[in-house]
Amino acid sequence: MADRITVVIPTIPPRAALLGRALASVSAQTYPAAAVSIAVDLERRGAPLTKQRAMQAVRTPWLAMLDDDDEFEPWHLETLIHHVWETGADYVFSWFKVIGGVDPFPPGRWRETYDPANPIHTTTTILVRTELAQEVGYSRVNVNHANSGEDWFFQMMCQELGVISHSTEREHTWLWHHDSRNTSGLAGRW
Repeated sequence: MADRITVVIPTIPPRAALLGRALASVSAQTYPAAAVSIAVDLERRGAPLTKQRAMQAVRTPWLAMLDDDDEFEPWHLETLIHHVWETGADYVFSWFKVIGGVDPFPPGRWRETYDPANPIHTTTTILVRTELAQEVGYSRVNVNHANSGEDWFFQMMCQELGVISHSTEREHTWLWHHDSRNTSGLAGRW
């Protein structure tokens, strides 16, 4: 495959069963991942540093983020890499289906096209050029934000250095589970 992808999954020990579900969804991809990088937060340091550790281990041109309590639809990676090929974007995101809760985004909140002049918060489930992700990093964005909003700061720094695009090819490409205990990336919540 021309563009190899590593799936990055930060996790915590109480979510072993959820991690298994996430990994099963990675295995079912129509565009197979070349590798999976899992970082386990054993020291309760929080999601940003755990994501950073998993990201730093990536050696493929692309990385796809996946929270341990969510899962990809089988067409997720294929849809996003095709969108990259069509647009030349450095950071791509797609729509999701909420499982076990209410969609936190009101209808019409997300535009068809991502507008950098009026950015919306993408989700954490993204495909991003590895070089860009590692340059921005979660350690750097989290310096002054104490485990709060790290994904927004990561996104905004990626926008400064690259192109973000929203893939709207399918209704959704991944499942956002709201039925597990959300830690919001905070080490004290598990």
